[in-house]
Amino acid sequence: MDGNGRWASARGLPRGAGHRAGVKTIQRVAEAAPALGIGTLTLYAFSSDNWRRPAEEVGGLMRLLRAYLRGETDRLARSGTRLTVIGRRDRLPPGIPEAIERAEAATASGDRLHLRIAVDYSSRDAILAAAARLGPEGLSREGLSEALGADGDVDLLIRTGGEKRLSDFLLWEAAYAELHFTDRMWPDFGATDLAAAVADFTARDRRFGGLNPPAVPQAA
Repeated sequence: MDGNGRWASARGLPRGAGHRAGVKTIQRVAEAAPALGIGTLTLYAFSSDNWRRPAEEVGGLMRLLRAYLRGETDRLARSGTRLTVIGRRDRLPPGIPEAIERAEAATASGDRLHLRIAVDYSSRDAILAAAARLGPEGLSREGLSEALGADGDVDLLIRTGGEKRLSDFLLWEAAYAELHFTDRMWPDFGATDLAAAVADFTARDRRFGGLNPPAVPQAA
């Protein structure tokens, strides 16, 4: 979810206003996802490298996270959305890890959409930690995927804001993901943009390293 700060700056607003607008986009996109056939939606909210941003901006993002968990949990539960948070929790401000646990427990039965929020997340760190837990004798593709808590492979990876890089996001899970880059800033991204990305995805030829089987001749 990229472009919040630039969206705000272009309007003469503080960066925090862009992040607040970005939270509203989360609701729009999550509501639109199931009708487009999306069962799992993972949103990159705060990377482990984002701690290097100014303390004021980081503090504002943490307050937004706390407010989102407090204000959205009941709505997510009612809509059948299961919420989980991936990434480290030991560096989050006091009270937020507990709020995450409450939100995850309250929405655990949701089966319409699995909404995953990545907070203090680094794919490289997650892979290293999973490999360390398994040890050299336990390493396998299946074992590592399970240790990472991967909810299947990523089919479609969308990046807003005009940047064209993965930025340490779901590197293992996105090994065969189709990539979709858009100049649309995240606060302006909506259901129509998501539908366009899915339509682009469904039109692609996915071979996973193999070849498509030859067409079967049809009888006249």
